[in-house]
Amino acid sequence: MSGIGTGYDLSVSTFSPDGRVFQTDYAQKAVDIGGTVIGLRCNDGVVLGCEKTVVSKMLEEGSNKRTFAVDRHAGLAIAGLSADGRQVVNRAKSEASNYLSFYGDKIPGHLLSERIASFVHVFNLYWYARPFGTSVMLATMDRAGPQLYVIDPSGTAYRYFGAAVGKGRQGARTTIERLKLEQLSCADGVKEIAKILHQVHEEEKPFELELSWICEASGNEFRRVPADVVAEADRLAKAALDESDMDDD
Repeated sequence: MSGIGTGYDLSVSTFSPDGRVFQTDYAQKAVDIGGTVIGLRCNDGVVLGCEKTVVSKMLEEGSNKRTFAVDRHAGLAIAGLSADGRQVVNRAKSEASNYLSFYGDKIPGHLLSERIASFVHVFNLYWYARPFGTSVMLATMDRAGPQLYVIDPSGTAYRYFGAAVGKGRQGARTTIERLKLEQLSCADGVKEIAKILHQVHEEEKPFELELSWICEASGNEFRRVPADVVAEADRLAKAALDESDMDDD
């Protein structure tokens, strides 16, 4: 990366001659080399899925969560540095709680995404702070229906039909673009995400699937996908991958 060692990457408040903020680029790199996270907005809700690499055989299954409920109608999945992501989650919970106590209603999804993005952006402005090395996917269900947002380390928020961040983002995005999301239910979305995560996983280390959704099946509340549904989706994904490998041979 040009500019490294020239002093332009020592502070987040310094622009390089070509108009870049290197520390923000480094934060984005932390996301890009992390586990893949996928979000799909289906016809009845939103599904979020994470690839969690098992770093040790002694690690307890289900630890180091990557998906979190912010409110009953909203939840987040984090990619990149999980410790940074938890701070963003805490802020999102605070924003949802404050809005509810002041207005007596649930915070709309678009407003929650804007407030999270503003909080993340603040850490790109001052020399004594560093950007969060995390991107978050926000799934909401409000009067506008199911919505999916992605907030990157620079504090920019986008709304998507389907999105992927992390190490396997390129392959995942290519597959997502081929899906007819308007025809998929969240039950189908769980299977598709499991299949994509198995396809883009390149490391030899095993990994866990962590899936959460907000849809009719979850009572329109953000919850973890039931273990039996995840297990079935994982089995089908592995079978499809094995069949694909046989065809290649």
